[in-house]
Amino acid sequence: MEVEEAKLKVRLLVHTPDPEQVVAKAAKLCYSDSDIDELFKKIGKEDQGKFIDMLVSRGHLSPIEHANYTIAVEGISRACSHELVRHRLASYSQQSQRYVEYKNPRFVVPPDIGKDTKSKKMFLEDCLLQYKKYKSHLEEGKKAEDARFLLPNAMETKIIITMNARELLHVFRLRCCERAQWEIRNMAKEILKLIYPTAPNIFKYAGPSCLRGACSELDQKCPRPIPEIREEFKKMIKS
Repeated sequence: MEVEEAKLKVRLLVHTPDPEQVVAKAAKLCYSDSDIDELFKKIGKEDQGKFIDMLVSRGHLSPIEHANYTIAVEGISRACSHELVRHRLASYSQQSQRYVEYKNPRFVVPPDIGKDTKSKKMFLEDCLLQYKKYKSHLEEGKKAEDARFLLPNAMETKIIITMNARELLHVFRLRCCERAQWEIRNMAKEILKLIYPTAPNIFKYAGPSCLRGACSELDQKCPRPIPEIREEFKKMIKS
């Protein structure tokens, strides 16, 4: 049986139409005694960008919660999804190992293992061995919800995520950091690249804390120089 390596795929399914306009209107309401119809007439595109920039710079982020995003992710491991769902201000729908009986398994190979041909082959063979044990229990009539205990953390999963823009900023701050686990960091960067064009003023400063200030992991040694990280995110946004 040939073993497939899972590949990360991220797709934006839907988002709040004109998210920056919605955020600007919600924020303006906090500072105005105008009624809503009158207020909405006062906000132009140019004012919108400046106002959102002010909100983000000052950390007044509650209006940003009105912008929502639904994102589909596949090609991540169960290890990664367990980290992802710790972000509780979100909704998740994940492929179930109770109800899905895997016929064509795919596994996520860590880069440090994948860069060596022999190690990668051994890793995939070990994953396949666990999968075969899983299948043998299914063939003996065991329930998938019990047999799944044998599946490795490397097993591919698929998940649909809905988050508001404020929670996404929080995710990017933590998970784009070089101290984050490599797989969830790669996923977070792909999501950021995907959604940045929809609201460039909201996500202008999205990324690890070192993009604008001090490292939030002060007691840890960063594996990369901060100027190099800043340049990477600058290029990411431009592309």
